[in-house]
Amino acid sequence: QVQLVESGGGLVQAGGSLTLSCAASGRIVSIYNMGWYRQAQGKERELVASITSDGSTNYAESMKGRFTISRDNAKNTVYLQMNSLKPEDTAVYYCKANVLSHSVTYQYKAYWGQGTQVTVSS
Repeated sequence: QVQLVESGGGLVQAGGSLTLSCAASGRIVSIYNMGWYRQAQGKERELVASITSDGSTNYAESMKGRFTISRDNAKNTVYLQMNSLKPEDTAVYYCKANVLSHSVTYQYKAYWGQGTQVTVSS
């Protein structure tokens, strides 16, 4: 099994910054795409940013220039640096990783973290 554990959420004033981390652990062979999603109250979950194993990144339009996704493959960890935060960025942020794991057999599967709350006050 594989576990994703997020950290770094909290309360911040508009214009402030936060950095989220998500560490994967377990019987990991390889981690492919990793990403951050968010879900605001009453809304659907949406992609924030994603990053491939070789570092290619993709951002939702409204996050470009404010958010930066990165990863440390040696630590099986993905980060999300969030700057110039706005009240509309308030949401639960989830990380996702596409992982090849091995116990009895090999398994390729998408795993989700438990979510971390980010609240931006105006």
